[in-house]
Amino acid sequence: MLLKTQKIVVVLLILFSAQLWAETKPVAPENIPGAITVSAEEVIELILINSDLIVVDSRKKTEYAKGHIEGSVNLLNTDMNQQSLEVIAQDKTKPILFYCNGVRCLRSSDAVAKALDWGYKNIFWFRGGWNEWMEKRLPVISD
Repeated sequence: MLLKTQKIVVVLLILFSAQLWAETKPVAPENIPGAITVSAEEVIELILINSDLIVVDSRKKTEYAKGHIEGSVNLLNTDMNQQSLEVIAQDKTKPILFYCNGVRCLRSSDAVAKALDWGYKNIFWFRGGWNEWMEKRLPVISD
């Protein structure tokens, strides 16, 4: 009987710790000063009305390969430095949109902060990211 009780306690501890971890996982800020936060619908509008828009997917290569927004460039936030961003956007006034997996992912918010620090002026941030894009069943390209 004691062994069965111990198993139940262990299972409850695992369930509780998983719930606690989910609740403490960081959440991206509501907005980033200097950047314009946009929804999935606004991303589509930006893409349609602005042929100069650069879309940066800040996720891992494996995630990007499984699916991404058409025309986006994969540049992981931790790999992004001033030189790598200048390769795709030499003009610091050119519009750039960043996204990652969504509100529980901090990759694109980190990339946005870096771009702003390096003097980029026309920054858009798709906070809802890939999760919002998929929830709304918008077009996807995969490798």
